[in-house]
Amino acid sequence: MPVRSSFLARSGGIVIAFSMPRIAFAQSSPTKPAGPSVPETNPVGGATVPDTVDNWLAINRSGTVTVHFGKVELGTGIQTAIAQIVADELDVPFASVTVAAADTSTTPDQGYTAGSASLSAGAIPVRQAAAEARLAVLDLAAAHFGVGTDRLVTAGGEVRVAGETRRASYAELAGGRAIHRTIAKATKVKDPDAYRVVGKPIARVDLPAKVFGSFDYLQNVRVPGMLHGRVIRPVPIGAKLVSVDESSLGGLNGVRVVKRDAFLGIVAPDEWTAIRAMRKLKVTWSGGGLAPVTDLAAAVRAVPLVNEKAVVDTGSVAALDSNALTATYVWPYQTHGSIGPSCGIADVRDGKATVWSSTQGIFLLRSALAMLLGLPNNAVEVKYAEGSGCYGHNGSDDAAADAALLSQAVGSPVRVQWMRDQEHGWDPKGPAMVITQSAVLDATQQRISAWRSDVWSPSHSARPQGEAGNLLAGKLLNIPTPKNAFVGGDRDAKVNYQIPNYRVTMHNLLDGVLHSSAMRGLGGTQNTFANESFMDELATAAKTDPLAFRRAHLANDARALDLLAAIEKLGSWQARPSAAGVSGSERLARGRGLSFVRYENTEAYVAVIADVVVDRTTGNVRVERLAIAHDCGLIVNPNGLRNQIEGNAIQATSRTLKEAVAFNTSGVTSLDWHSYPIVRFSEVPDVTIVLVNRPHEPVLGAGEATTVVIAPAIGNAIHDATGLRLREVPFTPDRVAAALRSLKA
Repeated sequence: MPVRSSFLARSGGIVIAFSMPRIAFAQSSPTKPAGPSVPETNPVGGATVPDTVDNWLAINRSGTVTVHFGKVELGTGIQTAIAQIVADELDVPFASVTVAAADTSTTPDQGYTAGSASLSAGAIPVRQAAAEARLAVLDLAAAHFGVGTDRLVTAGGEVRVAGETRRASYAELAGGRAIHRTIAKATKVKDPDAYRVVGKPIARVDLPAKVFGSFDYLQNVRVPGMLHGRVIRPVPIGAKLVSVDESSLGGLNGVRVVKRDAFLGIVAPDEWTAIRAMRKLKVTWSGGGLAPVTDLAAAVRAVPLVNEKAVVDTGSVAALDSNALTATYVWPYQTHGSIGPSCGIADVRDGKATVWSSTQGIFLLRSALAMLLGLPNNAVEVKYAEGSGCYGHNGSDDAAADAALLSQAVGSPVRVQWMRDQEHGWDPKGPAMVITQSAVLDATQQRISAWRSDVWSPSHSARPQGEAGNLLAGKLLNIPTPKNAFVGGDRDAKVNYQIPNYRVTMHNLLDGVLHSSAMRGLGGTQNTFANESFMDELATAAKTDPLAFRRAHLANDARALDLLAAIEKLGSWQARPSAAGVSGSERLARGRGLSFVRYENTEAYVAVIADVVVDRTTGNVRVERLAIAHDCGLIVNPNGLRNQIEGNAIQATSRTLKEAVAFNTSGVTSLDWHSYPIVRFSEVPDVTIVLVNRPHEPVLGAGEATTVVIAPAIGNAIHDATGLRLREVPFTPDRVAAALRSLKA
């Protein structure tokens, strides 16, 4: 049993009734009592959260603290940050706080872990619960010492009487005791000036086990009596299942074929047998397939519309009918490319289901699985175990559904491990988008007079919102696809610049050419690529410095101006007209590019300068350095924040230079790392960061923000180096070389 799990099993806590799950793995957690709760609206995911202390944390008999947090650890360091917040509010040592893994039987429902909102919104009730718990401990201490709470001081997990030697530990006062206490809305949290742990660069608690190979990822979880499954998908996409020849499995012992409508799977006693059976089984499919696509932009714009909606409409853009600078930007389908393919484990029997998944929304997946299995919600338990990266809606939920259906069919626990071609082929893709920009400058030619943006995008979420129709398994069972709200395509479609005449129109598409859903940054990545590339095009038209051009359009935003000053200093920016290096004739051309965003128009401010080298002969683009300035208000853990910024920068560099899903009429064809390459370690740029800490400002979402500014900065740097304006990602050597040849012609 992992150390942390065995520790929790021994410790007990404020919550008296503890029970261990059927299988122990890293960061298992005790069961909390139902307890009274008055829900309040949570700003993320539409869920409701309880307002009693016991729902959020437990002070164990040893004095340690277990936190039940409704968001999950995705490799972002959220467990460490939440432990810091609780340690400060409760006045206990950081090392004594453990954030338990999310579980529908023990964890408050805080909706999806998404939108960079785990700290900016999700941490608020945890902080309040910890502050209320400290008041509860003070009340217990007042009764214990026979003094008023105004004479008591808390520190280091102890309460002492001011001016005296009398003291008592939290373990003595509250360990193992239930405190059914409502979190009062008037309860004050600490002033930032009193923080001792928040703001410190504490090392992430999850990293040592990951570095030394002892971390229990979902792929490492094993359940007694577990069988192994594989699902056989339709070929081509959308095909109907005609027949299955089970006699083709001759010579493979212990294999069972599971068939329901078009859902077809294999269950075997071991993984290798399951793989061989999947490959050997003879299956006949009929129909299906995709329409041929020769022009991605045209194909995207040809998808039927749900509606058209103006995100912003200020002044008049009539002047754009003539003398306008116009450009169209194209972003391809991209896959999450999780290094470890998706995995799911399920034990469905006796009218109950226990499912282990690396989903980002345990409660919504629970409801979807309950529908899929024909069980009531309270008969399904979903346990979170960290997977191998996602940052959006990858195959985790679908692998869990695969395992659940197979387990229900055979009456035993089943583990489904996707393979590389299945991961690349069937995970929900980051959507392709097309954005057309038009703008004119005013009479001075230094300011934007009018700007119109038209965005074509499907919804960026097909997550299982409590219904099974969005799951691959649900589709194969002909469960109707729910009519989901359109989300994500308009993220960062609107810029934060001051423009007197400005219209952004969303052309909301019914669906994509490929099945798509949330990927890191949602539409913010595509929209910011278009917006910040176009800002550089306008700076070029104005024959002015790109940074000065942005500064002129942010005159009313002091924080944005501070950030531009920070990036100017960090990147040693030298003012010059855009495309300053075009005149060079050397084979290797060097350039610098800038981009800026206030993520989602309300969250973190980020600016980046990219330094690139372009080989004029081969078209290869080398990103040498990314200098990043970042302002997300109060910084809980600068070390963790830097981790996130670096990860954003590297992943976004890969998406910019290399990544695009290839497909034909049968389906996805980029099914391995050769046909869908990502950046190698040798290609990772140097990343330098300046953090603008504002401890008295609210925490702003930071987990995704840097992702969206990287592509335009690289594109602007390529233009600076060569005069070449690239408006379609990825910037592959073939694409760059061809464009350079056209530029010469």
